[in-house]
Amino acid sequence: MTQVDRQSRFNVEPKLVNPNADEQTRRLMTYLCDIYGSRILTGQQIGVVSTPELDILHEVTGKYPAVYGFDFMNYSPSRTERGSICSDTDIAIDWWKSGGIVTFCWHWNAPKDLIDLPPEQSWDRGFYTNATTFDVQKAMDDSESEEYKLIIRDIDAISAELQRLQDAGVPVLWRPLHEASGGWFWWGAKGAAPCIWLWKLMYDRMTNLHKLNHLIWVWNGQHADWYPGDEYVDIIGEDIYPPAGNYESQQERFQTALSYTGTNKIIALSENGPIPDPDLMLRDDVPWAWNCTWYGTFVYTTKDGVREYSSEFTDREQLIKFYNHPFSITKDELPDLLSYRLSD
Repeated sequence: MTQVDRQSRFNVEPKLVNPNADEQTRRLMTYLCDIYGSRILTGQQIGVVSTPELDILHEVTGKYPAVYGFDFMNYSPSRTERGSICSDTDIAIDWWKSGGIVTFCWHWNAPKDLIDLPPEQSWDRGFYTNATTFDVQKAMDDSESEEYKLIIRDIDAISAELQRLQDAGVPVLWRPLHEASGGWFWWGAKGAAPCIWLWKLMYDRMTNLHKLNHLIWVWNGQHADWYPGDEYVDIIGEDIYPPAGNYESQQERFQTALSYTGTNKIIALSENGPIPDPDLMLRDDVPWAWNCTWYGTFVYTTKDGVREYSSEFTDREQLIKFYNHPFSITKDELPDLLSYRLSD
C-alpha cells in the first residue's frame, strides 16, 4: 500500500451522522479522526458488578486505559422490575470528568417472555436468544403490538440514562445491538431486517424525539447484510475473541469491517479477549481505533481470596508492552478533550 493509499484509507472526516451533535461530542469525534491510523486507544470493559480490572491494570502497567466500557444491562426494565440495580451511569460520569473516554453497550434483557429456567435460561440471561421467546419480528410488523410498545418503553428507559450523561456533558461511544448477526442475542434472532429496523427506530427515537446529541453511533453487527446504512453509523466495531495467547493483529477481520461500506469509517476493536500485539498491528497496517478488553477472567483470577492479574489470555509482559508502547494511548496521554479543537 502506498502512502497515498494509506492516507486515503484512514482519512475520516469528523462529520457525525446526527447533524445536531453537540460541541463536546464533535470535539471527541475530531480527536478520534485525528489519531485514527496512527495510534490506538487502550480500553477496558467494566464488570457487571464492581470489579478490580482498572486497579489490576494499573498495578501491572502503571497506566489506566483511555477508554472505559460500560453496560446499560441492569437498567433494562425487565431487570429493574426484578430488583437489579446499576451504577454504571454514575461511574461513567466520574470517568469522563477525570479525563477518560466513555463507551456504552447494552445487553438488552428482552422486554418480556423470559423463559426463566435456571441456570442457562434464567431471567438474568434474557438478552440471549435461548433464554427468551420475545419476537422482534412481531414488533416490526405491528406498531400496535405489545412487543412494539415494550420496545419503545425500553428504549425510553435507556434514553433517560443517556440523558443523564448528556446533562453531565459526557459524549458517549454508543454501541447498541452488538453482535447481531451471530443470532445469539434476541435482537438478531429473526434475521437482518428486524434488526436493521430496530437500529433505525432506536436512532430516530433517541436522536429526534429525545434529542440525545452526545452519541457517537458505533455499529457492531459484524456482517455486511446487517449494515443499516452510512447515514446511521459513525464508527464500525468488531468483537474478536481469538484463542488465549493469540496476539495477531486480526488483519482479516479489519479488512472485513472496511468492506461493509464504501465510505471511510473509523474501525474499532470494540471487544477483545487477548490484546493484539502493537508491533503486529503496525506491521500489518491494522490500526484499530481502540480496543476494549472484556472483563473478569480476561484480566484477573482469584487465588485464596486475593484477586491478581491473570496471564491466561494476555501474558503479563505482553500487557505491559501494550500499555507502554508508542503506538498505544493510555488515559494519562489523552489531551484535554474539553478544549480539543473543533473540525472546520
